[in-house]
Amino acid sequence: MKKVTKIFMIIVAVAISTVYTTQAQVAVNTDGSEPNASAMLDVKSTDKGFLPPRVANVNDVSNPVAGLQVYDQSNNCMRYYNGTVWSECMGGEFTCGYDFVDSRDGQSYTTVQIGTQCWMAENLNIGTMINGSGDQTDNGTIEKYCYDDSTSNCDTYGGLYQWDEAMQYVTTEGTQGICPAGWHLPTDDEYKTLEMYLGMSSSEANDIGYRGTNEGSKLAGNEPLWTDGDLDSNADFGTSGFTALPGGYRGTGGAFGGLADGANFWSSSEDGTSAWGRHLRYAHAQMYRLNYNKAYGFGARCLRD
Repeated sequence: MKKVTKIFMIIVAVAISTVYTTQAQVAVNTDGSEPNASAMLDVKSTDKGFLPPRVANVNDVSNPVAGLQVYDQSNNCMRYYNGTVWSECMGGEFTCGYDFVDSRDGQSYTTVQIGTQCWMAENLNIGTMINGSGDQTDNGTIEKYCYDDSTSNCDTYGGLYQWDEAMQYVTTEGTQGICPAGWHLPTDDEYKTLEMYLGMSSSEANDIGYRGTNEGSKLAGNEPLWTDGDLDSNADFGTSGFTALPGGYRGTGGAFGGLADGANFWSSSEDGTSAWGRHLRYAHAQMYRLNYNKAYGFGARCLRD
C-alpha cells in the first residue's frame, strides 16, 4: 500500500513539474488538445461560449487594472478599462434610454427618448474648473464653471459654459462642441421640436419670453432641489424624463446666481451677436426662450446625432 502511494505522489509531482516547464500554459477543451504555443490560456469549444464577469455598474469595480474586461449589465454590452477610464460600449448599436459613458473622462450620463429625439438626461460636466471671475478661453482645454466655484455643484448640476467654450469656438449650428462623439449641441429649432412634442404650438415655439403652458414643468426634475412654485407644483412636473435641474448661471461679470431657482441651457444657434437659450424658473410652469449675451455661463445638454 505504501509503495502504491509513493508511486502516485511521484506521478503528481511529474505532472506539476510538466505544467511549470511548459510556462504554465493552460488548455480548456473537450478534445484533449494542447494549448496553442502563443496562448497562456487556450479555451476551445464548438457549442459553448466564454462568460466574462457581469457587473451592474462598472464604477463599482474597485481599482480596475488596465485591460480588465467585464459585461456591463446596465447597458448590455462589453466594456474594458484602459488604465484611466472605462471604454464605451462594445458590440451592438447605442440604444437610447441606457446610460452613456463619455470615454474622454469616464463620466456616465443617463439618456432619454423624447419623441424622435434622444437627449442626455443630465447636464454635461466635462472640463477643468476655472474660477467664475475669469472668462473661458480658446486654449485647447475644455474649461467649465462650477456654481460658487465649488466642484460639488458641478457633480450635482453639471458644468456652466460660456457660449464660445460650449461651441469650441466655431459658429456652426448643430456642432459637436464640447459634447462627446455622436452627440451635438442642439439648435434653437431642435429645442422647438422638443417643446412642440410636449404640447407647445408652432406659433408659441417661435415666440420669445415665456411660452406654452406647462412644458417647463414637464422638462424639470428632482423636485426637492427646486424652490417651491408653479413649476414643481404642476401635475406634469418631471414627466418627460429630461430632468432639468436648477443649477443657476454664471453672470457676464463673473457672479453666480439662480441656484435652486432656475435652469439655463445654450442652443448652438446665434442671433446676431447673441445666442438663443432656454430658461426654466421655479415660479413658472412655462418655458422661456431668449437671445442671451454669449458671456453668460449656462448649462449644456447634448442631443444624439
